[in-house]
Amino acid sequence: MSRFEQQYGEWVASNMENENNHRRKELLGKGLGHGTVEFLRTVWFPVIGNLDHLFPEWEVRDFNNGYRYLDLAYMPGGVKGGIEIQGYGPHARDLDVRRFKDLCRRHCLLALDGWTFLPVAYPSIVEEPKQCQQLVLSFVGKFTATDVPSTLTWMEAETLRFARRLLRTFTPLELAQHLKVSDKHARRLLHEMVEHQLLDVAGGGRQRYRTYQLRV
Repeated sequence: MSRFEQQYGEWVASNMENENNHRRKELLGKGLGHGTVEFLRTVWFPVIGNLDHLFPEWEVRDFNNGYRYLDLAYMPGGVKGGIEIQGYGPHARDLDVRRFKDLCRRHCLLALDGWTFLPVAYPSIVEEPKQCQQLVLSFVGKFTATDVPSTLTWMEAETLRFARRLLRTFTPLELAQHLKVSDKHARRLLHEMVEHQLLDVAGGGRQRYRTYQLRV
């Protein structure tokens, strides 16, 4: 049994054991969807290393006193992050006008209720897992941006927080403006963080045009 399979089994069992809501408990008893399991196996677990603060089939109320369920809720320290795996069939090919409007309304209600929402397309999980991992790191960074190794200098720590908050690559000039240092200083700092395997070079040929991102 792999480390993921062991932690996954314990995680599902713990969620069922600690759940008093019969509706959610029934959903958990039916097992999670294939897309959710593959997301956890190939995207989340390889870069995060655990399933802490994740809650599958999380129940939320809508404005019509009904119930909706998130594939995954990520709630460290009481903050609210929602993850949903969008299968291509039900969410694209076969999406009629009524269901499309309901999907948009659902996203609006979650946002108005303070949720940070991350929809993930199932084909991307299969075909582009590395890109999905980068999104997950940025998503988690929204909630844990202050959690950095104590061995870093304040400037290294703030660079790591800056990278975690972005949902894209960034340039040395952007970092320089954020840290209020020279472009040369920012480039030297980025070079050191790449050497320490905290960041990766994302693209560009010559150094002056390079972009950077969190290491996956």
